[in-house]
Amino acid sequence: MDAHRTDKVFAGSIPELYDTYLVPLIFESYAADLAGRVASWHPKKVLEIAAGTGVVTRALASALPRSTAIVATDLNQPMLDRAQAVAGSRPVEWRQADAMQLPFEDGQFDLVVCQFGVMFFPEKPRAFAEARRVLAPGGMYLFNVWDRIEENEFAHVVTNALAGLFPAAPPAFLARTPHGYHERLSIEQDLRLGGFITEAKFETVASRSHAASGRIPAIAYCQGTPLRNEIEAVGPNALSSATDVCTAAMTEKFGPGPINGKIQAHIVMIAA
Repeated sequence: MDAHRTDKVFAGSIPELYDTYLVPLIFESYAADLAGRVASWHPKKVLEIAAGTGVVTRALASALPRSTAIVATDLNQPMLDRAQAVAGSRPVEWRQADAMQLPFEDGQFDLVVCQFGVMFFPEKPRAFAEARRVLAPGGMYLFNVWDRIEENEFAHVVTNALAGLFPAAPPAFLARTPHGYHERLSIEQDLRLGGFITEAKFETVASRSHAASGRIPAIAYCQGTPLRNEIEAVGPNALSSATDVCTAAMTEKFGPGPINGKIQAHIVMIAA
């Protein structure tokens, strides 16, 4: 199996599990953070890239006036289907789109936002160039990326537990992709290669992830992300075994009752 290829596959039951478990676990607080930043710039037309199941889209819909046009895109149509199914009544234009080949004319948007998506782009400078192309002069590109996995406790525990369960070929999706693009110098270089010439502003934001038990993050990561594709490739019983082992590791680390762990991300802002 080409693990790097399956890192971008959000299909089957993953979108629903992702939205049910992972969104409240780690995404909602950062979605509110991004939406607040977007609202402070008073944009007239916003493009969201890699919208997933729409947690940021919903936050934008609440934070922005109805006069602000919101266009939400994602590479995976099943994720957009889920996003539309749980969206509110606020008008949003939903479009399936590849971040490296956006289906929009130059200069259409005065703000482009992307939550935890740039790590998945195979050619990051090309994706950055596309974001810059569709921005109006002086427009803002706002995105966030997870910090290194050691600063994100639940993901770190899951990765270590899976390494112990599958030592011959440890499933490394979380460290490789979601937490694999956090170095400031690399991000700055890719932005320059993408045509941005202004200085990027970085802000590190720490938060806490809360769950009713260790079972919740075990299901969230093992079954609600593309890590599932890597685990299921091991064998027919691998997913249930992995979920059980990660549940035990979470309980051992954080206790049997309600748990919480550190999460940390970098917010990046740059003008076109």
